[in-house]
Amino acid sequence: MTKASAAFTDKTDNIYTATFIQVVNTAIAQSLAVAAWRLPNATGLHACISFSSNLSTNSPELETSAFGFYFCPFEVSETESNLFIQADLYFNSESGTITAGPDADKAKVAAFYTLLKSDPESITGANWHTAATFADNNQQTEEAFTTAVSKAVRTIQAEEMEKVVLSRNLLLPLPAKFELLPAFEIILQTYPQAFVSLVSVPGAGTWLGASPEILVSIDKDQIFRTVALAGTQPAAEPVSEAIWRQKEIEEQGMVERYILSCFKRLRLREYSEIGPRTIIAGNLMHLRTDFKVDLKEVDFPTLGTDMLQLLHPTSAICGLPKEPALQFILAHEGYNRSYYSGFLGPVNSPDGTHLYVNLRCMQLLPNTAVLYAGAGITAESSPEKEWQETQHKMQTMGKILSEFYF
Repeated sequence: MTKASAAFTDKTDNIYTATFIQVVNTAIAQSLAVAAWRLPNATGLHACISFSSNLSTNSPELETSAFGFYFCPFEVSETESNLFIQADLYFNSESGTITAGPDADKAKVAAFYTLLKSDPESITGANWHTAATFADNNQQTEEAFTTAVSKAVRTIQAEEMEKVVLSRNLLLPLPAKFELLPAFEIILQTYPQAFVSLVSVPGAGTWLGASPEILVSIDKDQIFRTVALAGTQPAAEPVSEAIWRQKEIEEQGMVERYILSCFKRLRLREYSEIGPRTIIAGNLMHLRTDFKVDLKEVDFPTLGTDMLQLLHPTSAICGLPKEPALQFILAHEGYNRSYYSGFLGPVNSPDGTHLYVNLRCMQLLPNTAVLYAGAGITAESSPEKEWQETQHKMQTMGKILSEFYF
């Protein structure tokens, strides 16, 4: 356990019992940034709240960071920046407690607790934070997407790059009965093996997600993990009988080789590799290879930060080589990814540091949900099949919205 997280377990004089619904609604009612998460295959639900009005930060330094939650975009720009939601308040569902951080403003803590203890009816209508700017016409059409895929295939065949990941979004009207926290509860129940998150930040907006892809993870036992995840097809049982096309096998191999190249650049030789194997994530199957490093046995204290800087944006959501793929995306994708395919997760929490790629997610506007999905493009890609792949991936969040039509 880090010193940052230990401070929360030791400060027993400033703990208040609460429910998750109370905590999130109170934060939004006070225009505070809040991030909630549940780790894969876990039961505990966690949330942290920041009192700061300026969450923008530089590139994350994981080893020296305070306890909090990072929410970072695909690419830093004038409208999207790296955000750090420091845990001025921390909620743990397993104990049912909300705890103030050691440096939290006492007056703001008191004001939060006062509203928290007030009539619940006075804060249930808080809804959610929305983005400061979002163009309603900022949507990829099928024609634009398939045209971009065709251009990408020609560029790859000309050997200007090996792979590029093209994505799109879809704007859907929110169902009249839609509510934020019931939607989050449905995601938790529907996707127990995913990293499930809710992030609501004034100006940056509100995002819900169920990501299958670890970017950088360092647990409380000092085990570093990352994964190569690529290749997609509809889920089927049994998993052992899944048949993969050469296109998906090669796509996953590219991601795996890139991670190995990062280890090589860092001169890291002591790691374990398991895979590739087929895994199910929601309604889809992927190929996944797991990489693990025991930091108790390897003298590499900055491995988390160093790998984060090398990996993001990963070849699984950008392409290879990274720079020409990124430039192709910016030139031809035709819309702003914002925080989709960025990364998010807790840092130096009681359970460690766990950053995930922001996949299978949706952004909430006042009356609209924005769904996002991408597909890896190689020389063998078919524009129509890649469009269908994004359709399948959007069903992860589309299924959640459909629950509110009945």
